[in-house]
Amino acid sequence: MSIGEELLRSRGLRVTRPRLAVLDVLAAGGHLEVEEITRRVRERLDSVSTQAVYDVLGALSRAGLSRRIEPAGSPARYEARAGDNHHHVVCRGCGEIADVDCATGSAPCLDPNTAHGFEVDEAEVTFWGLCPTCQARRSADD
Repeated sequence: MSIGEELLRSRGLRVTRPRLAVLDVLAAGGHLEVEEITRRVRERLDSVSTQAVYDVLGALSRAGLSRRIEPAGSPARYEARAGDNHHHVVCRGCGEIADVDCATGSAPCLDPNTAHGFEVDEAEVTFWGLCPTCQARRSADD
């Protein structure tokens, strides 16, 4: 049994070729848009609809096997790294996204001053700036 099959079964999901293909694509790393995931899945499977990929991504996210992030002004992106309270840094120039581990090892951002009665289980922090390539490009333009 493959790792993908074990992961799906451990979360109560049926093992299907599209689910295994999406898991493989996400496991390769990155913060991928649905179009890129679909393109890569189609390289593995002869035929899969974009809607099927959306359905798989929804199921994987609900099962905690993937994470959906939505940086402001960008389409949704998906990654395999889920459930560990990491954050992201996004380049304002090119849109590149990188992971940022929680600096303290705990989750202090999960304890807001006022939760308004909500039971908080996750915090999403996005840092914004310029990646090294865009910084160099800016410096060259000066």
